[in-house]
Amino acid sequence: MLEIIIATNNLGKVKEIKDILDNSNIKILTKKDFPQLPKIDEDGKTFQENALKKACKISEYTGKVCLADDSGLEIDYLEGKPGIYSSRWGNNDEERINKVLNLLENVPENKRNAKFVCVLVLAFPDGRKYMVKEECPGKISFIPRGKYGFGYDPIFLIPEYNQTFAELGDKIKNQISHRGKAMRRIINIINELIVSEKT
Repeated sequence: MLEIIIATNNLGKVKEIKDILDNSNIKILTKKDFPQLPKIDEDGKTFQENALKKACKISEYTGKVCLADDSGLEIDYLEGKPGIYSSRWGNNDEERINKVLNLLENVPENKRNAKFVCVLVLAFPDGRKYMVKEECPGKISFIPRGKYGFGYDPIFLIPEYNQTFAELGDKIKNQISHRGKAMRRIINIINELIVSEKT
């Protein structure tokens, strides 16, 4: 059985990844299983740099396979902000959401385009690394809507459904989201590795 550490403290991300990575051949571990892990500063300038650093450092420290995610919201009107600083735009989800809505106050619907970006890195103790990047386009709603999800989900609107991520629920969200698409690509890589190691 392949053991994979998910390199995040975000319980919402952990749940989402576990739901998508539903595989009996994989045992999911989290950073809580390794309380002595050193703090890793996310000081990269891109999602790729941050995800790569987290995955490699944790895999090297633990001697286990590590899956690291770096993701965030990019808003066209704000020239791509908050971007890599998405989780640091406030002390909690409510503050971050309110900051976005305040900055977009009186901005019309046709100028509220945004996208979620996710970079996943799968790092092995022997130095092998696999990276994928996916995006999910949408718009910023005028008010928070819905009770599911986490982070910016209540204001990230999917026009095709006329619902936010927080209204769609986990099943549909995981089918169309940036992280859902990236995870399916990672799952394909993992399955290929499992098969190759058996032969």
